[in-house]
Amino acid sequence: MATDVHRPVSPEATEAGRPVAVPQAVHVSGLTRSFDGRAVIDRLQLDVQPGEFVALLGRSGCGKSTLLRILAGLDRDIEGTVLVPRRKAVAFQAPRLMPWKKVWRNVLLGLPGKPGRAVAERALQEVGLDHRTDAWPKTLSGGEAQRASLARALVREPDLLLLDEPFGALDALTRIKAQRLVGELWQRRGCAVLLVTHDVEEAVLLADRVLVMDDGVIAHEQRIDLDRPRDIADPRFAELRAGLLERLGVDTAAEAA
Repeated sequence: MATDVHRPVSPEATEAGRPVAVPQAVHVSGLTRSFDGRAVIDRLQLDVQPGEFVALLGRSGCGKSTLLRILAGLDRDIEGTVLVPRRKAVAFQAPRLMPWKKVWRNVLLGLPGKPGRAVAERALQEVGLDHRTDAWPKTLSGGEAQRASLARALVREPDLLLLDEPFGALDALTRIKAQRLVGELWQRRGCAVLLVTHDVEEAVLLADRVLVMDDGVIAHEQRIDLDRPRDIADPRFAELRAGLLERLGVDTAAEAA
């Protein structure tokens, strides 16, 4: 097992025959994670650049969420090398708010030291939830709860933000608003983002690069060279979406019919 959580992540490269540092937000080499003798992740390689937005697609059970948990430091029973920033944060599909704590106290949960309420209020304002600072979690809508979860991640000032299907439980309209919010926060913050999702359209809409995971490895990589904000009606958007769906085994001709 080899997991390093220190900054900067600097595997060596060469330039004119001399080693040079190549700063990266994530560097994974030869990563293997097995369950009951079966390799769910099998000698996986992955690099994510600082400030890059990467989306990870794949069928259920392919190891996407396992990889994210490893990067988050929640699963260390691994082989290989995983280099990630010390300052990282994760938001899951379920907001995981403590029902006995008000929203602002949930945002500060787990932070070292004794940060004041103002720290939480700034994060809540950034996600448009400052009017719900003193609310109890049970009174929040699904979209509000997810924004509170994002505020709890952002208050940690992460160099790496890990998102595990954070919009999966939201209705269609709230999902669109949440996607737009995440895109705006990423552009404002400049941190690296790894988004695990089953939604191909969401991946093309948000990411600089889309990866498809299969059989425990990164089986395909697609760079998304579209201007922002992106238009799902753009023929190039549709072409990228169709190509990724085919990679995932979806018959796009049948879908169109």
